[in-house]
Amino acid sequence: MRLRTTGAAAGAAVSVLAALAALTALTGCNRGSDAAGRIGIDLPRTDTDFWNSYQQYLQKDLDHGGPKALPLANSQNDIAKVVADVQALTGQGARAIVMAPQDTGAISAELQRLAAKKIPVVSVDTRPDDGTVYMVVRADNRAYGEKSCDYLGRKLGGRGRVAELQGDLSSVNGRDRSEAFAACMKKKYPKITVHELATDWKGEVASAKLQSLLAQHPDLDGIYLQAGGAFLQPTLALLEQKKRLVPAGSAGHLTIISNDGIPDELAAIRAGTIDATLSQPADLYAKYALFYARAALDGKTFRPGPTDHGSTIVKIKNGLEDQLPAPLVTKATVDDPTLWANRLDRPGKQQRR
Repeated sequence: MRLRTTGAAAGAAVSVLAALAALTALTGCNRGSDAAGRIGIDLPRTDTDFWNSYQQYLQKDLDHGGPKALPLANSQNDIAKVVADVQALTGQGARAIVMAPQDTGAISAELQRLAAKKIPVVSVDTRPDDGTVYMVVRADNRAYGEKSCDYLGRKLGGRGRVAELQGDLSSVNGRDRSEAFAACMKKKYPKITVHELATDWKGEVASAKLQSLLAQHPDLDGIYLQAGGAFLQPTLALLEQKKRLVPAGSAGHLTIISNDGIPDELAAIRAGTIDATLSQPADLYAKYALFYARAALDGKTFRPGPTDHGSTIVKIKNGLEDQLPAPLVTKATVDDPTLWANRLDRPGKQQRR
């Protein structure tokens, strides 16, 4: 398990790196009074289909009457660059920040700096461990782990062997999904053996560890992918190479549930190569990240309770969290037109109706 990056030493190191990087970050962006009061947005990465979809929805909202924002930054899964990008954006006059820090411990010092400057922060997909946030926009990640456990448990009849491709355990999402999956399996399906494979959200790591596990345990019955955007293609490629990619309903099929709800996962469900996914709402992440950032600029406040968009706001120790719905998608529901992946514009592909 990777150690979490927390504490004063980590914060100091990040601050030094950030100060150096911020001198050159975003040099091509708008400057001067035109930028003042706008929203600054840092994308966490663009190397997975899920985050590319999130960016597409953000850009669509911004291009069609959304709030004024500075050009998007991209921290490339590097916490020092998150800090550098945010400092550059606030230096240009951004008065609210939207970010999605993947290392939820190491961002605390920067959140404290922003709070001191009275700059509200909307955190998308991840909940920072410490430091004030105006709103966290994410789905209930513990429910991801529990629903994935229940799906596999029922499909396997409470017996068998399962591989769990975990995300980055320094991220609250990786921890929430892993802890909930483990607790559910222990309580409800104690006769299922779970092999926890930590991956740091890296597809090549997931593939290598799964290959080793298959060599040791060819009797593997199921797989839980904590992030389809990172793990789906490497997993399917490996299973095909090992002649283990058997369609659902056929002898030898590995029961697979994923998390993300990207178009490729839905296509794999239709093809029978995986069985289910939980649709993490990339469209709603973008929509409500901008909604809350604009609300923060307008001085609006919110309280815990149900919302008018089918979610629930809950109190967390450092702010509020809007927990958006993430439905289970199976063969029976994969063509539901309300799923964001069925509405996504994909170049060269005809839209499903």
